[in-house]
Amino acid sequence: MTRRVMSPCIGICKLDQKSGLCIGCKRTIEEIGRWAMLDDPARQAIVDQLPTRKL
Repeated sequence: MTRRVMSPCIGICKLDQKSGLCIGCKRTIEEIGRWAMLDDPARQAIVDQLPTRKL
């Protein structure tokens, strides 16, 4: 099965100390770490949340 929801990573990989979010993609370290194991619905749920996250 081919995954269609791609990683939102933009190559700026540094965690913001206050929020705990990556300053590049706004994912948590836990989301980044398990990304490869997630199915498309789980990935899409994370991607859908990203615009509302604040650093």
